[in-house]
Amino acid sequence: MPLQPPRRLIDVQIDGEEVRVPEGSTILDACQAAGKDIPTLCYGDTLTPKNACRVCVVEVEGARTLAPACSRKAEPGMKVGTGTERVRQSRKVVLELLGSSVDLSTTPRAAEWAAEYGADPSRFGDGAATVEQPAKVDNDLYVRDYSKCILCYKCVDACGDQWQNTFAIGVAGRGFDATISTEFDAPLTDSACVYCGNCVEVCPTGALSFKTEFDMRAEGTWDESRQTETTTVCSYCGVGCNLTLHVQENKIVKVTSPHDNPVTKGNLCVKGRFGFGYV
Repeated sequence: MPLQPPRRLIDVQIDGEEVRVPEGSTILDACQAAGKDIPTLCYGDTLTPKNACRVCVVEVEGARTLAPACSRKAEPGMKVGTGTERVRQSRKVVLELLGSSVDLSTTPRAAEWAAEYGADPSRFGDGAATVEQPAKVDNDLYVRDYSKCILCYKCVDACGDQWQNTFAIGVAGRGFDATISTEFDAPLTDSACVYCGNCVEVCPTGALSFKTEFDMRAEGTWDESRQTETTTVCSYCGVGCNLTLHVQENKIVKVTSPHDNPVTKGNLCVKGRFGFGYV
């Protein structure tokens, strides 16, 4: 990677603690530097923030509204509260609205955050509108289960101009009926999809998952505590993409890629991500 010019350091206060971060850092960067655990869903470390989920909001002294920590830039002398009553109430309501309409059962840490903020999605009653729908299984590589989709737009960005430039998917519909869709809602096999799986890589809720993982979850055999992860180099070509192999019971169950790798930055092609059957 080319050397970058050094950035000026600025001081901000996170919950009363002075933190020094490079100029241009976000509030989320500053919170992480201060050791603060900020919940995020739509934030992706390889994508431009979309400000869609609003669970990372913090309170900035002097600001009228809560600020999304993932995109708001830190400023010299800024004073930030990450656990004020206003922040906690906002996160509680967001988690309740998501939990009442979307299946968060495979969203990492969702149950933990709901407990931490006292979120109770059931308070809206059994008649609350949901996005429940059958999973779309139209290929042998990955499954689209939009009953778990929170419309974070990360898959659209990864498929679009931020990484793959395939533009196979986008947002269709409006309001509560909005959903991620291929053009004219065609089956994935008839779309422009190249099956790179980079959308699966960035999905935060399990709405997109490997067919192997989907099948194992249905069988009740998926167990991440019994899985090992081994990072190696893809053997298909000379680019040098890094693969992290997730292995359970001596079988590869899915493949990811390190986001800090300068070659891939978490992205792969169809061979690297799904072509592990020969092993």
